[in-house]
Amino acid sequence: MEFIYIGKITSFHGVKGEIRIKSDFEYKEKAFQIGNTIYIENKPYEIKSYRRHKEYEMITLDGYTDLNSVLFLKNKKVYINKQEIHLDKEELLDQEYIGLTVVAEGIERGIIKNLYKMPFKKKIIVVEYKEKEVLIPFELVEKVDLKNKKLYIQYIEGLF
Repeated sequence: MEFIYIGKITSFHGVKGEIRIKSDFEYKEKAFQIGNTIYIENKPYEIKSYRRHKEYEMITLDGYTDLNSVLFLKNKKVYINKQEIHLDKEELLDQEYIGLTVVAEGIERGIIKNLYKMPFKKKIIVVEYKEKEVLIPFELVEKVDLKNKKLYIQYIEGLF
């Protein structure tokens, strides 16, 4: 199993054991489905209910029916098995971009070292290029070739 980090338990809501999770995971609607199994400290828990409330994912767990039964989970990280997410063929997790070679105008420009999420669902790609880091807006991505481990971007003068 390959575990993917999907959020952190921040607090609870009400007395019925509803858990409040802060998550910036991009496929929340697939991860937080009723019946999915999440993992907290390598222990599996089944999602019994799910809803969004403001900027939080709100869930209850099967077999946990009151606040006192879930208090021990506060501040714990939440993971899911990658296979439970059921991504479409063209959908990629952010971590799958790391290590790809960036190509612009047919020239290999560098390797992706990180991917940052910014406000308003914007992403920035961090590329190592000639011993420095270049920040590239995700909007410049034209094509991803996982087979050859390449990411093609629109070139802008002065970017590299």
